[in-house]
Amino acid sequence: MTEHASDKTALVLFSGGQDSATCLAWALARFAKVETIGFDYGQRHLIELACRERLLEGLRAISADWAAKLGDNHTLTIPTLAEISDTALTRDVAIAMGADGLPNTFVPGRNLIFLTFAAALAYRRGITDIVGGMCETDYSGYPDCRNDTIQALQNALTLGMARDVTLHTPLMWRDKAATWQLAKDLGGDALVDLIREDSHTCYLGTRGARHDWGYGCGECPACRLRAKGWREYAAGI
Repeated sequence: MTEHASDKTALVLFSGGQDSATCLAWALARFAKVETIGFDYGQRHLIELACRERLLEGLRAISADWAAKLGDNHTLTIPTLAEISDTALTRDVAIAMGADGLPNTFVPGRNLIFLTFAAALAYRRGITDIVGGMCETDYSGYPDCRNDTIQALQNALTLGMARDVTLHTPLMWRDKAATWQLAKDLGGDALVDLIREDSHTCYLGTRGARHDWGYGCGECPACRLRAKGWREYAAGI
């Protein structure tokens, strides 16, 4: 993980969720310019993409330096991913554990596809650093979030693009409490409050209920992880 690359541009996978918003702040603290990319793949929680603009506005308000660094925000539509998936993130079905031991919110190949599309866009824009919120410390067990997967894909992309590609995963070894703390370290209470209020994590796309940690159904795996992390973070403040 490169700690300082101030003369370079990064492309951040930016869904509008807690993790990607924190990763975006992480990149803004380290790179000279930062572009963002989000994906519309027919997800039930498509509302997350609508949260991005409010988050970007909030980040610009927090820091004039960040405002100057923020570049283009790209959105790619890849409906094929939903067409070939049969998961609780792309179908109106109850969230449950599958026979393979994985939650049925797992979309096979999603992160591999996202990072490959991001790398293709980055190639065209002369960017070699890509930032994603993958984490295997406090997560739902998705195999494409594991560090080994990301490292293998980084090698494949570097070979396939015939140029160095670096995949940064600043949350890989952080649990959700540490992710909240990272937001605090990067942007103070202003960033923590922005993420609480304007990011979206709930798999069901629910924005009606306001909790201490933000909006969501409070019951899906994503909400439970976020809530648990918030409780642990708040207890240590």
